[in-house]
Amino acid sequence: MSDWRGGVTRIAADGHQDCWLAEQSPIELRPNGIALEPDGTFLIAHLGDTGGVWRLTRAGQVTPVLLAIGAEELPPTNFVARDGDRLWVSVSTRHRPRQRAWRSDVADGFIALLDRRGARIVADGLHYTNEVRVDPSGRWLYAVETFARRLVRFPLEPNGDLGAAEIVVTLGHGWFPDGFAFDVQGHLWITSLISNRVARVDADRLDVVVEDLNIAYVNDVEHAFQNGTMEATHLGPIAGTQLQHVTSIAFGGAGWRTASLGSLHSRCVYQFQTDEDGAVLRRREPTGS
Repeated sequence: MSDWRGGVTRIAADGHQDCWLAEQSPIELRPNGIALEPDGTFLIAHLGDTGGVWRLTRAGQVTPVLLAIGAEELPPTNFVARDGDRLWVSVSTRHRPRQRAWRSDVADGFIALLDRRGARIVADGLHYTNEVRVDPSGRWLYAVETFARRLVRFPLEPNGDLGAAEIVVTLGHGWFPDGFAFDVQGHLWITSLISNRVARVDADRLDVVVEDLNIAYVNDVEHAFQNGTMEATHLGPIAGTQLQHVTSIAFGGAGWRTASLGSLHSRCVYQFQTDEDGAVLRRREPTGS
C-alpha cells in the first residue's frame, strides 16, 4: 500500500510489516497510486506539488520516470498502472489547489500513456480522474470520474490509443467514487469517499455490500458539492464511523475472495470476505516492438 510517510508498506498475512521509505530523494514523496514492478521497485504517482511518476527502490532511492508531457509539467498525479510495456497515468485536475476542482462543472483531468512511442495524453476533459486500469479482457481501459460520480470505459486500440468514452455506471446521492476492482464474473466493485460505501455493479444493478454512514456528514458534503463550495475539510476525518473515506479495493487471499480496503484517514487496512473470486491483476506481455 502507499504510505504517506513517503514510501510503500507491505503487510503479510500474519500481520508482519515491511516498509520502504524514500531515503535518497529530490522530493518529499507523497505516494498516492503505486504499481509493483517485476524488478522489485515501485512506481509512485506523486500527489505532492511537483507531481509526476517516480520510481522507489527498496534501498530508498527515488528517481523520476515521467515529469512532463511535451511542454506541460505533470500536476499532482493520482494513479499509475502497469500494463506490459505501457504505463497508464491519471491526473485528477490541473487546478491548484485541487479543491477548486471538487465541483460538477470542472472537467480538466486527463489520462496519459507512457509506452515505447513516448508519453502522450490519450483522454482529456475528465471530471476529476481517479483510478484507471485495463480490464481483464484487455479490450477496455476503465476510469473513475469522482466528481461526475461515474465510471467510464474507453475502447483500447492495439497502439494504445483510446476510442470514445462509454458510461458504465452513474451514481447518485452520497456517492463520490474513487477506486475499483474486477471479479472473475465480470462485476465491478467500486468504493466511495464520504459515504464509506463499497458496491458491486452487475449490468444495471448496484448492490451495496459495505456501508458505514454518518448521514449528517454526507448531507453536509452533498450541500457543499451542489453549491460548489467543497473544501479540504469535507474530506477530513469523519466523526462516528470506523471507515474514513474508502478509497480503494483489492482482492487477494485464498481463492482471491478477501477484499482489502484502503481508507483515507485510517491507520490500517480493512478486510471482508466475498462470495465471488476477484480477478487476478492483468499483466500484458511487452510487445517487443
